[in-house]
Amino acid sequence: MSLYALKPRFQNLLRPIAAWLAAVGVTANQVTLAAALLSVAVGALLCLPDRRPTLFLILPLWLFLRMALNAIDGMLAREYGQKSRLGGYLNELCDVVSDAALLLPFAFVAPFGASTVFLVIFLATLSEYAGVMGPLVGASRRYDGPLGKSDRALVIGALGAWIGLGLSLPGWSAWLMPVLASLLAVTLVNRVYRGLRET
Repeated sequence: MSLYALKPRFQNLLRPIAAWLAAVGVTANQVTLAAALLSVAVGALLCLPDRRPTLFLILPLWLFLRMALNAIDGMLAREYGQKSRLGGYLNELCDVVSDAALLLPFAFVAPFGASTVFLVIFLATLSEYAGVMGPLVGASRRYDGPLGKSDRALVIGALGAWIGLGLSLPGWSAWLMPVLASLLAVTLVNRVYRGLRET
């Protein structure tokens, strides 16, 4: 089970915004690139050595916005005749870049270790690659959990809110990144296994 299952309902709420953007000439690829560039900017801001913890409150707000933009670019592509091969590349590549940029700031937050954060980034990238490979073996693009993109956004947003509100991270939270890495490993296996079963 993954939060990705709630995506259709979320899209229905955003459909009027997508219609307005299409009417004023905004393209799906522009939305995709804007979301990625802003994610990199947010990640870079939170990696600054002199940044205040309150800046982490940007994370839950931006992640919600990013999720909305990701849904909107898909609707623009499918429902307004903007689907393209370039868009397919941008959609997948920009998601991976955005995820890495938004996870990176936690490498500089105690008690998380840089090595475990980098492991999470690596496994998140690998799990998305496994999902993309589905069509290459005759299956659908796989979005299986337990730690898909939407689920990661929920965890990162909650962590950002916690840090931004000035709440101290308990000692046991050092295990959070290894747990996320384990869940990502399960996600990777699920995507490969279910992709193979589908074929």
